[in-house]
Amino acid sequence: MDARTALDRLADLLGVARSYVDGLGRTVQVPPETLSAICRSMGMPMEGPGDAPAALAHLRAERAAGPRIPSVIVAWEGVLPRFPLRTLAPVRAWIECDDGPRVPLELLAGTLALRAVRLPIGRHTLHVTVGDTEARAPVLSAPRLGWRPARSRRRWGVATHVAALRSRRSGAIGDLDDLETVARVVARHGGDIVTALPLLPTFNTPPAEPSPYSPVSRLFWSELVIGGGPRAAAMPHPVDRLDVTRADAEIRARLAAEPEPESSQLSPELERYARFRGAQVTLGRDWRQWPTEARSGTLRDDQIDADEARFHRVAQHHAAARTDRLRSAFDHLGVALGLDLAVGVHPDGYDPWSRQHLFASGMSVGAPPDPGFPSGQDWGFAPILPEASRLEGHRYLARTIAHQAALAGVLRIDHIMALSRLYWVPHGIDLHRGTYVRYPLDELLAVLVLESHRHGCELVGENLGTVPREIDEALPRHGIKGMRLALFEAGAPEPAPPTGDEVAMIDTHDTPTFAGWLEGRDIDARVESKLLAAEDAPAEREARAEAVGRLAGAVGADPDDPGDFLDRVLDWLARSDSPMLIAWLEDLWDEPEQVNLPGTASSVRPNWQRPMSGWLDDLLADPRVEARLRLIDDAR
Repeated sequence: MDARTALDRLADLLGVARSYVDGLGRTVQVPPETLSAICRSMGMPMEGPGDAPAALAHLRAERAAGPRIPSVIVAWEGVLPRFPLRTLAPVRAWIECDDGPRVPLELLAGTLALRAVRLPIGRHTLHVTVGDTEARAPVLSAPRLGWRPARSRRRWGVATHVAALRSRRSGAIGDLDDLETVARVVARHGGDIVTALPLLPTFNTPPAEPSPYSPVSRLFWSELVIGGGPRAAAMPHPVDRLDVTRADAEIRARLAAEPEPESSQLSPELERYARFRGAQVTLGRDWRQWPTEARSGTLRDDQIDADEARFHRVAQHHAAARTDRLRSAFDHLGVALGLDLAVGVHPDGYDPWSRQHLFASGMSVGAPPDPGFPSGQDWGFAPILPEASRLEGHRYLARTIAHQAALAGVLRIDHIMALSRLYWVPHGIDLHRGTYVRYPLDELLAVLVLESHRHGCELVGENLGTVPREIDEALPRHGIKGMRLALFEAGAPEPAPPTGDEVAMIDTHDTPTFAGWLEGRDIDARVESKLLAAEDAPAEREARAEAVGRLAGAVGADPDDPGDFLDRVLDWLARSDSPMLIAWLEDLWDEPEQVNLPGTASSVRPNWQRPMSGWLDDLLADPRVEARLRLIDDAR
């Protein structure tokens, strides 16, 4: 077999796409250098395309060893699928349920089958002994549908970025007290949901990296949610940028005299996280440059800044207590908290260091070229290795979901297409030369739905952009709501309102606000940031004017009256069949600036750092806000 044929077969076995259609509608043939680099990152013994025949033989031998049972088994509604096991040796097989009992299996005509009718819902373990060889595999017994409240209603609420919610009592940035204020206002007007961007820890000391979608970890809370308390010196308003470094200093000052939690209150994971953060002060933020032992996960006490480690122990203890109080406050108001599950983790973060076997080395996640980003995108974080995740039963993913689902009543899965495929870009090559890698969709959906039920949390999938057909089919099959944005519908020949399976929204944190969209401020920003060529801007503005006209026609609005136009879009969405409407809070007072411009760095633009245009107290009392909240409630 020649090297190219072997490389193609190796890529197919590993789920690496050899061709795909990009966001510009072009069929792309993936270069062999890309295929070999990705296969190497998956553990294949190869340096380049020429090593593919030996790597293919290695993979086939590896997969042929031992009893051939699936790496992960999904039992929807407790029904175990049958799978073949052909052998002449004696076979013993059983399932160890997570609550203790054993359930025997039997071998019938070369097929393993369950004697019982159904397994209990939960995470179990299959044991198979063939002769003297034993194999195990996790069994995910999950309901077919994600969790939903017993009493369904036409829900509505608002979405916001907590850091931007600065009130007169706040410190440098908004905190969970301010989020509770928003929830009280929403509840008073009849709403029952408030969603927030991720509340996960970020790097807050210089150089600060404030994106909530590039967290240090998906297993802990941001210390900034605690708030500076009475020691926080309120900053004047307006300010140009939210200062996360100052906010970090406020938290440190507040917690300086707080005692460390007892060792019995610290999980081994938290202790390791605190030591990791302490080591970053001593050894540098980029753990890949640390000495060998530290880089590999073993930290000596002399490599750890004791004060920093102590701070993170104390901060996480207080953050956990504060989020518990937040959940109680929301429950008392009858308001569900919505959170986002970020798709990745900062490459310098704790999760990639503590679980190096799960993350692909030398790779970044991104997106192929599309009309908005004709060169492609690099999102800056390493992808999860599909087979490594399967070998541990997707426990890391389960923990990241559980961490937020235990607090949230609604969990939105950022870029839910990642459950099916992700675009990998090897370091050092052009963004358009990456390719898609396949993920075990059914298994990951089972993890998601199982955690949804364990924590009583509704699921929403961010299915915007290029969406594979299997995702479009999977969401309604598993009771996961999709999303429909009015701004995106405006690009359709005939804008259609959301269906009964979709969350209704005007825009998101990654789009312009409604006022900014009408003015075309995002077009100007993209030109300024060199994301759009100046000579292409007139065509973009012409297309925008047409989109504005189409949406105005659909809702019966005058595009020259922005305030009335927004009211009519809100009413149009609120009267749709959508089970849930979420308005971006800042739209309610006609904020023209967006919170994030995708494709730009927060060091260049104030992404995630733009404060609201006034004190939260004043903005929530704005007659426009009051009127629009009443409008939504009346229409729902």
